[in-house]
Parts: sequence; structure tokens; C-alpha cells
Amino acid sequence: MKLHTVVTGEGSPVILLHGFPQTHLMWRHVAPKLAEHHTVICPDLRGYGASGKPRTGYDKRTMAQDVIDLADELNLGTFALVGHDRGVHVAFRAALDHPDRVSHLGLLDSVPAFDTWNVLHGREAAVAFHLYLLAQPTDLPEQLVTNSSDAFFGHFLDLWAKSPFPEDVRAEYLKAARDSIPSIIEDFRALATIDVDHDREDLDNGRKLTMPVAVLQQDWGGQLGFDPTELWRKWATDLRFTTTTAGHFVAEEAPDDVVRLIRDLVAPVEGSSSATGPTPPTGLAAERAR
Repeated sequence: MKLHTVVTGEGSPVILLHGFPQTHLMWRHVAPKLAEHHTVICPDLRGYGASGKPRTGYDKRTMAQDVIDLADELNLGTFALVGHDRGVHVAFRAALDHPDRVSHLGLLDSVPAFDTWNVLHGREAAVAFHLYLLAQPTDLPEQLVTNSSDAFFGHFLDLWAKSPFPEDVRAEYLKAARDSIPSIIEDFRALATIDVDHDREDLDNGRKLTMPVAVLQQDWGGQLGFDPTELWRKWATDLRFTTTTAGHFVAEEAPDDVVRLIRDLVAPVEGSSSATGPTPPTGLAAERAR
């Protein structure tokens, strides 16, 4: 699977996975600061940005395997993994399926697929109307989104942000989303179907995240009426949970908070390398199609 990837810095590896409706560009404020002590790897997820857009393979188990394959190509052994929004689902699945590879897990402003549907109920679920729309099995979502793509994707960029995006960044996100409509919808369809099945199976079998896990979220629990620490503790044996007053796009609105979260999470290996092979000597602007 071809993943368009930016690599920067030297040191113990950290892979950053973007959210919706974004690309690896969302890490532009975080990556340079992390790169002072780490090799920072920022791919576009399958179906997003400049990465490959196959018709299938949007269950998070397959997308997580893409990340493992990328780590193998970069000769990484274990690595820290951080995801935002859609990237949370991929990172979460990678950590459950490959606990021998993911040393630390950071999760920004989302919850697992199984819990996503359980915490949405009543009129408060209107905030996530797109989850229900994009889950439809017919081609209705494709028709509606294609006919009004900038309005659709722009709605989330505007509604979920507490401060406006720079015009060039907003335009880049809209173009990338416009070019990825079928794959983005398949990603969301999977969230409502096979991803839930995989999570439920893990819960039934008592599987948990065994590595240190740091979660940074808005106060969704207060808004939707659930206890977020209880939600995450059923998945994680070593949990650090923090709320943020920033908007959903926390890596762009409060990048110093995200950098601090990641540095605190991986502090025991700060400045060291867990790579089994050489660290790629690349800069922030060095983009690789993998």
C-alpha cells in the first residue's frame, strides 16, 4: 500500500496519524518540535491526501497494517504511535493487534468505534450526524457529498475549530477531501460495521492495551453524559487522561499541549532510539511516497 509520508528528525520514532477531514499537514506545528528528540513520521492514511486510494481495505485492522508495513519499510522496531480523530481508530487498532510494536499510544479527541456508537444518543447525537449519513450502504452519501463537497467538509473545519484555519491550509484540506470522497466514505462505513465487530470481539476476549496510553480530549463526557475515564479504563491498563479547552483540532490550536503530552508519554525513551535499523536522515520538507 502506497502511503505518502513525511519524515523528519532523529531519535526514537514517533508515528503521527491525522484525522478527518485532514492530511499529514495537521502536524505541521507539532512535528518540528518533536523532531528535536525523535524521528517523526507523518503519513497520509490510506484513502486520504496523496496516499493510495483503493476501493477496499478501510477497516481499521487493514489500515493499521498499513502503518506496521510503513514501520517495517523504515526499519523500525517498536515505536510510539499517536492518532487524532480517524487516526485514533487506526492507532487504537494497531496497538491492540500489534502490542509488540507499539511502545506508547497517544489518542487525541476520539473514542473507539464500539464506544462511538454507544455514547451517541438522543438529540446530542446530532453533533455526529455525518457518522450516520456516511454509514449508509447505498451510494446516497457519495451523491450528496460529491454535489456539495466544499460545503460538507468545510462545515466540520469551521464548526469544530475554535479559531479559523489559515486560508491556504483550509483550501488544502478541502481539495484533499474533495479528491478522496469515495475512500473517506468507505472509512466511515467501516466504522459502523466491521470496526465495531472487531472491537466487540476484543472486549469479549478481554484484550486490552498493555502499553502506556495518554488520551487528550474535549469534555465529550460532560456533553454526552458518559464517564470518559471509565470508558478508556476498560481498554487500557496504564491510562493518563486529560481534557482540553481547545477545539477538536487540538494539534493545530494547542500544539504545545500536544507536544507536551507526547514528550511526557515517551519520557523514558526521550532522546534514545528504539529503531532496529538506521534513522532516515530527512528533513520536514522531505516527502516520500511509500
